[in-house]
Amino acid sequence: MRISQKLEYACRALAQLAKRHGTQSITRLDELAQREAVSANFLVQILNDLRRAGLIESKRGKEGGYLLAKAPAAITLKEIVDAIDPSLLAFSVSTEGESGPAVAHSWKSLAADFQKNLSFITLEQLAVTPGDTMFYI
Repeated sequence: MRISQKLEYACRALAQLAKRHGTQSITRLDELAQREAVSANFLVQILNDLRRAGLIESKRGKEGGYLLAKAPAAITLKEIVDAIDPSLLAFSVSTEGESGPAVAHSWKSLAADFQKNLSFITLEQLAVTPGDTMFYI
């Protein structure tokens, strides 16, 4: 599967913000860019999309930066995709010809499963460093 660089960077930036969620500490753009090895100019565009979607908040000024607008467990991968690359969820298969309807049905079913699975993956899961232990109560 091929996802856009913009979507990948959005997930990485959000994972960084998720690691600080609950501390109310604001993360500066340059720090996010450095930690994730992403261009700050490109990252600010991504962060603006995430802010417009209500996933993050931004604070202006000398002590400004970014923080999550809600808990990492409440943000799904589907919301991130919708904010950054909604075309990934677009369905465009023709139903023309004798085999068209059957082929379209198969792809439509796969697309529905894909969207459903995106709804089950949370930012909290993306923010876990491999090797960290997750405890569920």
